[in-house]
Amino acid sequence: MTPEEFRRYGKQVVDRIADYLHSIESYPVRSPARPGEVRAALPEHPPEEGEPFENVLADLDRVVLPGLTHWQHPSFFAYFPANTSGPAILGDLLSSGLGVQGMVWATSPACTELETVVVDWLAELLGLPASFRTDAAGGGVIEDSASSASLVALLAALHRAGDGPPRAPGAADAGRYTLYVSSQTHSSLEKAARIAGLAPDDVRFVDVDPATLAMDPAHLDALLTADVAAGARPAMVCATIGTTSTTAIDPVRRIGEVCWAHGVWLHVDAAYAGVAAVCPELRGINDGVAGYADSYVTDPHKWLLTNFDCSVLWTADRTPMIEALSILPEYLRNAATSSGEVIDYRDWQIPLGRRFRALKLWSVIRWYGAEGLRAHIRRGIGLADELAALVAADPRFEVVTPHPFGLVCIRPVWSDEAGRPLPAGRANEATTALLERLNDSGELYLSHTRVGEDVVLRMAIGAPATERVHVLAAWDRVTAEYDRIAAEGV
Repeated sequence: MTPEEFRRYGKQVVDRIADYLHSIESYPVRSPARPGEVRAALPEHPPEEGEPFENVLADLDRVVLPGLTHWQHPSFFAYFPANTSGPAILGDLLSSGLGVQGMVWATSPACTELETVVVDWLAELLGLPASFRTDAAGGGVIEDSASSASLVALLAALHRAGDGPPRAPGAADAGRYTLYVSSQTHSSLEKAARIAGLAPDDVRFVDVDPATLAMDPAHLDALLTADVAAGARPAMVCATIGTTSTTAIDPVRRIGEVCWAHGVWLHVDAAYAGVAAVCPELRGINDGVAGYADSYVTDPHKWLLTNFDCSVLWTADRTPMIEALSILPEYLRNAATSSGEVIDYRDWQIPLGRRFRALKLWSVIRWYGAEGLRAHIRRGIGLADELAALVAADPRFEVVTPHPFGLVCIRPVWSDEAGRPLPAGRANEATTALLERLNDSGELYLSHTRVGEDVVLRMAIGAPATERVHVLAAWDRVTAEYDRIAAEGV
């Protein structure tokens, strides 16, 4: 493809993206495609000769778009938002066009140094401690996801707990390293433990408060004490600010005090909710991070208008992380690295290679400014508050847990013909049927979770295109479908 051909087709692609975002409400939110349908619509074998790019664009319309679930749709309320925005898309396009491989400083100095500036900017916007700045003992790095960031944090914690690299599992003097989570902690922490070589029993589950679903610091303290007495070496505790299931907030300060007393690494997973601290009135969610957290992660690609993948990990002291991950083959040696004056981000992540992700976050922060980012967060929370008020006022439904951010968890209240509450099993079947009907309609998309014995609906608000009218229309659809199921007899 010549530069002129690229220019011609590139304009078409940009126009198509703009048209797609403008007309996204014309698509069903969740794809109606059946398993195997997309594959069956594509050739079984690759083309022997090259094709015009028009053919690619035609198949995009014919095959790909009907098989997409539209995450930027204003009636997408499932999971968490996966925001994108014009400046983020353009920043990603610049990254792709420049084709930078930023594994070490020497391979593209601007790739590294722009990233250090952007993560320091974001730390300032969120009111994070000064120790997290890259010009201090710690620093930040853009990872692909919070899953990778948590794995990096765990490897650093294991390195520190073992006074160097832990021995392989099964080695005679390896010892037993333990990780502490709760039932509400993201599953990526269990996966990180598995990748790092911890046994299933070495992932220890801390009790949660049944009302708030927040981690119980007293039980954490008791577990740590008992495990140390049994010969274990506690490596890391993960506290969560805004759990995936319900956005519960663990008491980070009290958990930090326990970790400090036991000398255990505290990792704070704020993947969804951490960016909310861009609003000064919400910075209380990070109480205890300063002074106690060894690492902290949040995802601009969830709620801060930056398209996937863009997850920022900060550490208060980068030395254990670099010591755990640094391997320097001859072909990567260079004068800048040897000088010790530069950051080589290859030592801050699992893979060697890395994209120029900082461009899109840089573009977003510069386009929106702090006030624009705050307005986006506040709008999502305001709409969630309005929805929660509607739910609370309706006897057919209950708001199940606190809703400090953009997520509202809703439990339908089901009764039999005599007005008696249905047993949990039948009520859950009715709620599941309600969820399936709503999502099959194509008009909106919700997800679910389980709180205690109850299956509940999760309605997460935060897409840039979502307005009040979309939230009200979704609620009308939920109540109307509820009435249909109730009339059919549940």
